[in-house]
Amino acid sequence: MESILFWIVPAASLLALGMAWYFYRGMMRESEGTDTMRKIASYVRQGAMSYLRQQYKVVGLVFLVLVILFAVMAYGFGLQNNWVPVAFLTGGFFSGLAGYLGMKTATHASARTANAASKSLNSGLRVAFRSGAVMGLVVVGLGLLDISFWYLLLTWLEPNEGTHKLTMITTTMLTFGMGASTQALFARVGGGIYTKAADVGADLVGKVEAGIPEDDPRNPATIADNVGDNVGDVAGMGADLYESYCGSILATAALGAAAGAGAVTTLGTDGAIALQVKAVLAPMLIAAVGIVLSIIGIFAVKTKENASIKNLLNSLAVGTNLSSLLIVIASFAILYLLQIPNWVNIAFAVVVGLLVGIIIGRATEYYTSQSYKPTKKLAESGQTGPATVIISGVGLGMVSTALPVIAVVAGIILSYWLAAGFDFANISWGLYGIGIAAVGMLSTLGITLATDAYGPIADNAGGNAEMSGLGEAVRKRTDALDSLGNTTAATGKGFAIGSAALTGLALLASYIEEIRIGLHRIGTEFIQIGTSLTDDTPVRIPLESATFTDFMMAYNVNLMNPMVLAGMFIGAMMAFLFCGLTMNAVGRAAAHMVEEVRRQFRTIKGILTGEAEPDYARCVQISTKGAQREMVFPSLLAIAVPIAVGLIFGVPGVIGLLTGGLSAGFVLAIFMANAGGAWDNAKKYIEEGNFGGKGSDVHKATVVGDTVGDPFKDTSGPSLNILIKLMSMVAIVMAGLTVSWSLF
Repeated sequence: MESILFWIVPAASLLALGMAWYFYRGMMRESEGTDTMRKIASYVRQGAMSYLRQQYKVVGLVFLVLVILFAVMAYGFGLQNNWVPVAFLTGGFFSGLAGYLGMKTATHASARTANAASKSLNSGLRVAFRSGAVMGLVVVGLGLLDISFWYLLLTWLEPNEGTHKLTMITTTMLTFGMGASTQALFARVGGGIYTKAADVGADLVGKVEAGIPEDDPRNPATIADNVGDNVGDVAGMGADLYESYCGSILATAALGAAAGAGAVTTLGTDGAIALQVKAVLAPMLIAAVGIVLSIIGIFAVKTKENASIKNLLNSLAVGTNLSSLLIVIASFAILYLLQIPNWVNIAFAVVVGLLVGIIIGRATEYYTSQSYKPTKKLAESGQTGPATVIISGVGLGMVSTALPVIAVVAGIILSYWLAAGFDFANISWGLYGIGIAAVGMLSTLGITLATDAYGPIADNAGGNAEMSGLGEAVRKRTDALDSLGNTTAATGKGFAIGSAALTGLALLASYIEEIRIGLHRIGTEFIQIGTSLTDDTPVRIPLESATFTDFMMAYNVNLMNPMVLAGMFIGAMMAFLFCGLTMNAVGRAAAHMVEEVRRQFRTIKGILTGEAEPDYARCVQISTKGAQREMVFPSLLAIAVPIAVGLIFGVPGVIGLLTGGLSAGFVLAIFMANAGGAWDNAKKYIEEGNFGGKGSDVHKATVVGDTVGDPFKDTSGPSLNILIKLMSMVAIVMAGLTVSWSLF
């Protein structure tokens, strides 16, 4: 029956891609509005595509170097599976393709959303949300298509070696995640630097110095700012969550293969293989059914005219909550059909993952939406100047980490405990539970990513309406959609961070299976887990039957081992170093933008009176060059450090590195995303007419806060998600190198 059920996975991926095409065609049938609206949209579209072409050239060179390295390791030294170089390329290709298709849709949708909003709020919401759904469905469709392809290919080609076959297949499939992670990091870092350099330049000179409104056509950086929303929050976020989605499924499949292999002594070889197949298919099937349920949720989203932000949030919540409720029922049905031992508890682990995602989303909404007290208090602090806005925002961000961290901790313990059958000593199935919880959280990614990709589309629609001089009523509707977009974007970032934490933990556990494969590849048949208490002779056990605990003992992975501690400190340091590098990169790129905007105001006569048109292309060019130049070093550092730590400190050092990076990076990412989101919406709250409204001293103080928060929430914070997962993926791919050539 399992062989029949598997075909649901590729079928669901094709359904997702088909529905993405349907929503795209529906959006393209809408009118782009006036000639001015079309002209502005074309500027944004050309700028976005020009940036992506430049980015893919740089990424292509990095991929070429890495593929040569992997080919040497696989074909020259036999340290990797021969499929790794090809799998790495496909992961990067599909990740980049998902970002490209999502951004192509978003840049076509903004003017159409603004034009639809001139009819009604619901029309604007429908166009923007369904255009965002293209991004969501393309990510899950391409992700499952890639996973299905590699599973079928490797099942056909890998030799039948008992339980070792599925372990080899799943660990090999994990390596295409590194391709997705590498592409995602470049997309996130480059896109984040681009968008925030433009945003900071537009805000500081346009709003604060010149006193003109946001998205005013007199601002030379306004087109670059709108381009940045797409390259950062659409292409970047799409690549990020593509990687999380695939990583969670693949890591859980690898853990399932390992857990099933451990049942050889009780079930025999055939029984263990059958259990492996079920445990490997479960995350794929849950994700496949989640696609169908996401589509149902997307059709459920609608709103009424004159809706408040809370009403609009509730409209989106109807769709996401419906999909989440249905996936709970579906998970129980899938695991019942597969008849995995302890299936009821494993299904509850899926529920735990969903609940953690919901709690993180709600906590993010509470701390970042202007509908709630924290952001209102932050806006109020602007009455005493920008310094208190900064202090209050930093404090708010720090406090906001508590609930998401507690939720993730509870989720880890509960999912482990449930899947382990209430026995904490049952490590293999406990870790599988954590992986399946991550899959549960991401199972309805089709709709949760739609709510996130909706944000930049609504933002660009507002910009288009402002620059095109549409009526006050239209601008009011696009402002409502934009404010909703800010909150959904902040919620989406929180969701991405939470999923990265669970996925990162599952990848860390999968690393041990890669160590087993690496040792097997160099001919190791036994591992030493200590010495006899009676005569000091080595205690050795067969590699194939070694448990997770055996590997911890063999490599002396404990907190008293200085290699582990060294790795933990380096991992924690990496989170802060990476943030510092990306923040400084935004600062340098933004300085160039500020100088350019000031130069145009000085030298092009008639810009501020509306008699002359700014040189938009020059600002787009500055952001593009700045992003390309600044993104390379932080991204390469994320790849180089795990390799260096593995070669110097060995397996204990790498495990310490991944643990330190995961724990520090997770908390820091929440802090930065929530502080930045709150600063942004505090400014929006003032612009709604509170505390003096637009142009007041309070407004100028919150604009400074928003400017500081821009790289927090859109560059450094989101990039940490990928840093966590990329370091894990690099460690996994380089496991053979680590066990063969490490110094200690």
